[in-house]
Amino acid sequence: MRAAVIHPPHVLRVEDVAMDVAGPRGVTVRVRNGGICGSDLHYYHHGGFGTVRVQQPMILGHEVAGEVVAIGSAVTRVKPGDRVAINPSLPCNACKFCLEGAQQHCLDMRFFGSAMRLPHVQGGFREQLVCDESQAVPADMPLERAAFAEPLSVCLHAVRQAGPMLGRRVLVVGAGPIGVLCAMVARHAGARDIVMTDLLDAPLTLARQVAADRTVNVATDSAAMAQYGADKGYFDVAFEASGSPQGVASALAALRPGGTLVQVGLGGAETAVPMNLIVAKEITLRGTFRFHAEFEMAVALLARGALDVAPLLTEVVPLSEAARAFTLATDRKRAMKVQLAL
Repeated sequence: MRAAVIHPPHVLRVEDVAMDVAGPRGVTVRVRNGGICGSDLHYYHHGGFGTVRVQQPMILGHEVAGEVVAIGSAVTRVKPGDRVAINPSLPCNACKFCLEGAQQHCLDMRFFGSAMRLPHVQGGFREQLVCDESQAVPADMPLERAAFAEPLSVCLHAVRQAGPMLGRRVLVVGAGPIGVLCAMVARHAGARDIVMTDLLDAPLTLARQVAADRTVNVATDSAAMAQYGADKGYFDVAFEASGSPQGVASALAALRPGGTLVQVGLGGAETAVPMNLIVAKEITLRGTFRFHAEFEMAVALLARGALDVAPLLTEVVPLSEAARAFTLATDRKRAMKVQLAL
């Protein structure tokens, strides 16, 4: 079968790879749609992120959905012909964190398209994959929509980290797919006022269409944020989705005393945190990492149309044009979310 395989940075080849063999709990899925994520772009452009580096050829992709073509003898959850969204996380369910219900921190996690372990866990940008029964979530909807389940899960977990949203004033720093989805989830959960910032007009225009009450281009109008820092701050909650030091600083300045900063984005370097400001304003700083139970929640929300993600989908590109798809996904002036059609 064909797959999109990363080698050194910018060497992305569509090549033949062997098919996996399914065991009794295995579900064989014909992958149809796969979204290109920020981590895929890091692998493509930089060979990884932080200490995580691609050390051997690896199939990219973890935002995938498709159709069941075969099931193992012990599988009861799905049947051939079912549409499914694939949860890329396979925790061990035996380590101390899994037993505490925090599977996102599993000590032996296998995550599709990840170079965090050797051998790498091959990803979902291939015509067919085998997953565990627990990873195949029935998804009665168009598959391009089902492929949004993974990034939506990330944002559901992030908003859960922030606490109740009803009546909250919310700032989202960074209007990429994760930032926009965070805003959509916050709106769905009852936020009354949402402001989004970015360095580009194009994603901010889309953000206003789907979730934001107001937007600020901090590259061309940085002074516009000053109003939100007056009288010790305006926002109850900030989601920092850019991963930049400047984004963290602007979020902390705009938060009111007792506010919460949820750090969603990951940057390439360590970020200095102004502890004096956090202490003086009694700000709660929370990280957010992946998801667990939120994946099935995301599928349910998407299936019933509670969140309309269609405006976020820029283009569905054939697998044979994978390199073009990655070039397009990199261009934030033209693209929000790009999917591969496999």
